[in-house]
Amino acid sequence: MVMESKDDVPRAVRPAVVRILAALGFALAFCLGAYLLIGATQPKSGLVSFSFLLILPAAISAFIAYVADPWGERSRRFYLLMPVWLLLVIIVASLVILREGVICVLLLSPLWLASGLIGTWITYASRHRRRKRADGTTYCSALLLAPLLAMQVEPYVPLPTDTARVTRSVVIHATPEHLWPLLRGISDVRPGEGAWNISQDVIGIPRPLGARLIGGGIGADRYADWGRHIRFRERITEWDMHKRIGWRFIFDDIAGWGFTDRHLMPDSPYFRITTGGYTLDPIAPGLTRVTIDTEYRITTPVNGYSKLWGELFLGDLENNLLALIQGRAERRHPALRAEPL
Repeated sequence: MVMESKDDVPRAVRPAVVRILAALGFALAFCLGAYLLIGATQPKSGLVSFSFLLILPAAISAFIAYVADPWGERSRRFYLLMPVWLLLVIIVASLVILREGVICVLLLSPLWLASGLIGTWITYASRHRRRKRADGTTYCSALLLAPLLAMQVEPYVPLPTDTARVTRSVVIHATPEHLWPLLRGISDVRPGEGAWNISQDVIGIPRPLGARLIGGGIGADRYADWGRHIRFRERITEWDMHKRIGWRFIFDDIAGWGFTDRHLMPDSPYFRITTGGYTLDPIAPGLTRVTIDTEYRITTPVNGYSKLWGELFLGDLENNLLALIQGRAERRHPALRAEPL
């Protein structure tokens, strides 16, 4: 029996692994440099840009695939796996090194993966269609130059702005008069109240600890506390007793928020939560439909994609608030007490 030695391992295997690791390391350094550059030159909205979200991952993924397969001999599967490995490396680096929040990474991942797959597919298709290979140095230089050029041009291209509204409803066994004090504010939310949801129980968005209304009618302020030093005001703009209460969000104490997803603050140039409110609609004696709505303004290169996440996150928060109100209203022991004026 002949034993196979290390020298019998195909010569191309070890150099290929080295090339892949080197390309991943260079790509990570390039992405980090782009991240820091954009953060320094465009601190308000640069990271929410077409070049960072879509062009950079496509170019970097294509670069890694090209360098890892200099002779164009690898399979399609090899090329399609490159963005996956790159994304895993970036996720770890984002969470550990850059201290980005889970929500930011979650939002970024599908875009980077889709863009990376497009980049590597273009590289694979072009290399296998051409009989004569293009100059590798020129191709790699063009890949790395593309996102840098896009970053210079993009600040002069206005981004689209859209307004979206997220609405959720629940039917509660209570009258509007019974529910109205709860809509004004529940100041003592206890652990375990509300509803389980992905956004708060898995991803980690904070849960409300309480809210209280100071005064009454239009112009009054509703103070909300969501823990982690997250506090904000809601200025009452609609007041129809036992029917509708609406407000405008005021985020004037956002600097002290203990919220790791700093790019997702609700008062940023690209994401701004504007208004909200509750509506009471009696549908039968002792039965009321409670509807909560939240409106926000969004300015990104991928507004349609962003709205999908807005529907998930804000929808989960709204469902939790409705479950909290329903639980308080339908419990059998002590009668509800109205918040003092």
